[in-house]
Amino acid sequence: MGDTLTDTEEDTIVKYTYVDSPLGALLLVRDDGGLTGLYLPTGRHAAARQPEWTRDDDAFSDVRTQLEEYFAGTRTSFDLALNAHGTPFQTVVWQALREIPYGETASYGETAAAIGSPTASRAVGLANGQNPISIIVPCHRVIGANGSLTGYGGGLEAKRWLLSHEAAHAGLFAV
Repeated sequence: MGDTLTDTEEDTIVKYTYVDSPLGALLLVRDDGGLTGLYLPTGRHAAARQPEWTRDDDAFSDVRTQLEEYFAGTRTSFDLALNAHGTPFQTVVWQALREIPYGETASYGETAAAIGSPTASRAVGLANGQNPISIIVPCHRVIGANGSLTGYGGGLEAKRWLLSHEAAHAGLFAV
């Protein structure tokens, strides 16, 4: 995933499209570096397209295909160029989220320990909540220390659905 946004990146053409899903129409955003956003239609981080973005449905065929496979239960990981813009700490957390296996969960504390900052569970929670590429960077797999479903930018119903979906399909991939 990319680093923080730089002045030279501001001139990049940003493209967007919408993809239907069981959770509603997902807003996909990308620039020349890769996918920069995947936003659910609900929750506190639902994004609206920006006037300077250019709609280009054809620029997202790779993402569309992999999301269709994920929602069909036949894909457990994604192989896409990602270019999420965040602080160095956020990008470390977002990379750690990608290490949480499909169909499994980790607590904020476990994620903090995984990045070498065992006392940073609150900071991990904040970074998790700022993840701009939901589903593909699986912030829905992070739960409270007691196993509770804590906040999710797309709403708790979406988080519950994603975790149930993965749990239902995880057994299909057992070795």
